[in-house]
Amino acid sequence: MRGDLLLSGGVYITSRRSYHFTIAGAMAKPTTNGTISSMTGFARQEGGDGTVSWAWEIKSLNGRNLDIRSRLPGGYEALDAATRSVVPKRCTRGNLQISLSVDRSATPAHLKVNRELLQQLLSLLAEIESEVKAAPPRLDGLLSFRGVVETIEEKDTAEELDTRIAAMEEDLILALEALTTMRRAEGKRLAATIAGHLKQIDGLVADAAGAEAARPEALRARLRGQVDELLEMSPALPEERLAQEAAILVAKSDVREELDRLRAHIAAARDLMGDGGAVGRRLDFLCQELNREANTLCAKSWDVALTRIGLDLKSAIDQLREQIQNIE
Repeated sequence: MRGDLLLSGGVYITSRRSYHFTIAGAMAKPTTNGTISSMTGFARQEGGDGTVSWAWEIKSLNGRNLDIRSRLPGGYEALDAATRSVVPKRCTRGNLQISLSVDRSATPAHLKVNRELLQQLLSLLAEIESEVKAAPPRLDGLLSFRGVVETIEEKDTAEELDTRIAAMEEDLILALEALTTMRRAEGKRLAATIAGHLKQIDGLVADAAGAEAARPEALRARLRGQVDELLEMSPALPEERLAQEAAILVAKSDVREELDRLRAHIAAARDLMGDGGAVGRRLDFLCQELNREANTLCAKSWDVALTRIGLDLKSAIDQLREQIQNIE
């Protein structure tokens, strides 16, 4: 029955025609309600009109843009335009594979006897009757001969086809709504996982800020020791040159700026998660920036403990990015 929704697996019919198009940006921004969506999901919607039954299947995978591939049986190519129209209103990113299967087995078959072929068979039997001694053929044997009985399928009128296509479009929308529901449910689970990764990263940043090597007094002591080494190596070093060397040492060792940027990126990621919607691209960009700051922190670190924290930070950011790759 139309309106029944099944969430189950399926296979594609290879004889269908294939349509493919890519949309780089959203044509219409879907309603978010403060939630995020995954790019993975599956939905199936069945329908029928008493003459023909059909089923829509939609499979969604991760994708950089909105990439739609539709497979439609012959005679229903007009539905490709409907697919192009309704999908971007509900999805902004992902690789969507949409297929429609049509079954006319519910239509009563009309049988017709090919009288010309039947007459040829009777004529041949009459010719060889005197040559071969055999029982005369029975009627069921004649009718079972290939081509004697033909199946005639009634063609749809233009009005019937238009009505059916309109019903199929309604079922396509129902399938997309089911897909959206599944993607949002998966997005809710992803949001909890991402929140955990952000908390872990925030904790590592706090550990890095509390590390001995990140404290100003420790940095001053290290700088003082390195300046003394410079003076021992070159007692006559000009004061201006000494100031330049000191500035270089400070820039190479001070990680406070990187820690501030890491905190800012974490706060921005949390804000995006709270806003909801299609935030996957922006979150991915923030992951790149988090990784950049973590790399710089490791490069500047002159302390083993701080370096270990930096490496743990890089690992946590990689785990965060793996999850963000699934977000619309």
